[in-house]
Amino acid sequence: MGEPGMSKTFSELVAEGAAEPVEGWDFSWFSGRATEERPPWGYARLMAARMAQAGAALDIQTGGGEVLASIPKVPPVLAATESWPPNAALARERLRPLGATVAEVADTADLPFPGESFDLVVSRHPADVLWPEIARVLRPGGTYLSQQVGAGSNRELYEYMMGPQRDDQSRSAAVAAAGAEAAGLTVTRLEEKALRVQFLDIGAVVYFLRKVLWTVPGFTVEKYAARLEALHEEITAAGAFTCHSRRFLIEARKPA
Repeated sequence: MGEPGMSKTFSELVAEGAAEPVEGWDFSWFSGRATEERPPWGYARLMAARMAQAGAALDIQTGGGEVLASIPKVPPVLAATESWPPNAALARERLRPLGATVAEVADTADLPFPGESFDLVVSRHPADVLWPEIARVLRPGGTYLSQQVGAGSNRELYEYMMGPQRDDQSRSAAVAAAGAEAAGLTVTRLEEKALRVQFLDIGAVVYFLRKVLWTVPGFTVEKYAARLEALHEEITAAGAFTCHSRRFLIEARKPA
């Protein structure tokens, strides 16, 4: 990949964003091309602290295992699930040194583990959350910790591409908390935050929309060529396109 920069043409930037592989959840390609403010609670640090105290832990929808692989102390039993085969293969390779097992499981399928298997379940940015399954595999007194994408995340970007959209609250922190409580869990922590995101070139927008598929469902460069070109002109004039991602942290406990 060449150096990012506004001296490149629209076609060159789009080609770079379209060519970059999207497997895994490594976002280092965005360096110099996009920025995102980080949530104040520090999910990776919190997860590592919980992992250090766990006897058996599960990471749901681990992606390529990038975040899980960063923990300094590995619990005696460690498992992960991932639905996308290329990511599952990456996760198996990355997590093998930790002694973790990785099960390839659809996001909406039941978890392939017996009841009360884990005292810690974690998940970063899950596509779907099956609260009854989380409650089932947690041991009494066990904890679920998750950072999730909130309702309306990057609304400015997806409405730029698709026009005004219905206000869907199904991914809100309040809905998540209600789902946890309905499954018999007690929510012990709930925090949410809007975070500033800036795209510095249109190649970064293309790569983001290819990688984070749910932002603009069915996105292709060909389908959205006109909107991409208009956005390129805006970025060229202003220096960046600014939107806001939404994140929330939820921690819930299964009663002893």
